[in-house]
Amino acid sequence: MPSSQSDGQRNPSILILDFGSQYSELIARRVRETEVYSLVMGYSTSAAELRKLAPKGIILSGGPSSVYSEGAPLCDPEIWNLGIPILGVCYGMQLMVHQLGGQVESATGKAEYGKAPLMIDDDSDLLVNIENGSTMWMSHGDSVKALPSGFVHLAHTANTPEAAIASKTLRLYGVQFHPEVVHSIQGMEIIRNFVHGICACESNWTTKIFIDEAVNQIRTQVGEKRVLLALSGGVDSSTLAFLLQKAIGDKLTCMFIDQGFMRKGEPEFLMEFFDHKFNIHVEYINARQRFISKLKGIVDPEEKRKIIGNEFIRVFEEESARLGPFDYLAQGTLYPDVIESAGTNLSLKSGERVAVKIKSHHNVGGLPKDLQFKLVEPLRTLFKDEVRKVGRSLGLPEEIVRRHPFPGPGLAIRILGEVTDQKLNCLRDADLIVRQEILEAGLYHDIWQAFAVLLPVCSVGVMGDQRTYDWPIVVRSVSSEDGMTADWSHLPYDVLEKISNRIVNEVKGVNRVVLDITSKPPGTIEWE
Repeated sequence: MPSSQSDGQRNPSILILDFGSQYSELIARRVRETEVYSLVMGYSTSAAELRKLAPKGIILSGGPSSVYSEGAPLCDPEIWNLGIPILGVCYGMQLMVHQLGGQVESATGKAEYGKAPLMIDDDSDLLVNIENGSTMWMSHGDSVKALPSGFVHLAHTANTPEAAIASKTLRLYGVQFHPEVVHSIQGMEIIRNFVHGICACESNWTTKIFIDEAVNQIRTQVGEKRVLLALSGGVDSSTLAFLLQKAIGDKLTCMFIDQGFMRKGEPEFLMEFFDHKFNIHVEYINARQRFISKLKGIVDPEEKRKIIGNEFIRVFEEESARLGPFDYLAQGTLYPDVIESAGTNLSLKSGERVAVKIKSHHNVGGLPKDLQFKLVEPLRTLFKDEVRKVGRSLGLPEEIVRRHPFPGPGLAIRILGEVTDQKLNCLRDADLIVRQEILEAGLYHDIWQAFAVLLPVCSVGVMGDQRTYDWPIVVRSVSSEDGMTADWSHLPYDVLEKISNRIVNEVKGVNRVVLDITSKPPGTIEWE
């Protein structure tokens, strides 16, 4: 097992240096799928710091730059002398060639984007068991023209003579494609070859090991102090609640602030689930009228978010003072949050006294600077799919583990225009029907997110020989791996027909149902 850092976090076996690729996080996820712990760090991380972390391997990510451009991101050239196996991906490979004396040039007229068959010239080490002609995903405008001394080529494509290269004596490898994306058919095999075959990493990043380490770390950090958790009912905060309960028992207090914008029956379900069924103490705060009164006359979506966020802060401040004192605030911060907020200066330290910014479902703003806690963030090294695995191992039911994401401001941002009680009741009923029918059709777990949106316009309809002038409901359903990109779900016509018929017949105030068939990009998943 890897050694641990002084802050209680384990050292990574594989480090990914980020050069601005949209896939850097995905590389880390793929490495973890091989049961090996990986972290993303900034490209400027020094060789001295890398030596201290003592990883068994390093991966250089892709990126949008050209190595010969002014201001291109460059790694510390001393990393080539560390004696640690390195895999360069796309830009990372070009940088390796560039800094070690090879030549990279613009592939004018021969740029490659999309799928390409990989022709294997050397099937040892990195490409062992990779089929000749296996499809890989290309995305590059530059190519390697001349290899550094001591390097050999391992594979090529129709447009790229140096699609995979290596200096086996130095244990330096490069690929001009992206093995981490699903479009690269045997990409995971290449990653496994590097991680297990070349770097000799052990499979010691498992759910059980994480839970054991996290429980010990929480107990060491918290001691006999009290911990407060803002519970939303989403998979992140729910998994965190179960983990904290296992670690510290009744020293945990959960607070659920009901702002009135939850899905139908959600507050009642959450209280029954946590407080009664699993004996996790939850303080229920009914602030529905307080929140909706603040939104009277507000139509701008960004203003809605700010008002809801500020009011959440005020309620949280008042209630934590009433229930406290608390020394620690638990947050469901995940590793993508750490990466996105830190940029190239990634840090994994926690437990320091800070001015807290709440990051779970119900929070959309930061807490006051004078309201200070020490943070407990045991999930901050995990990706979303890993959180789900931890939740399952802790006994979290599938109805929580696999529930669709839900925005912090709730239905308030799925109602375009002013939010009223009438619109909320209407949207709750319509949203429930959408989810019920998708669940009934056995499609719920094949979809990333499915929900209803209420538009602030009316159209003419005919119901029971009477003219109606009511709102339309938009059905939004998307499929995705991580929410970063998404495609609209191609729901069967009979399911859409049931959804439409039920909504117009059962939901008062609605006479029309439409379907959003926009992917992300160019659209977003939510409407606001």
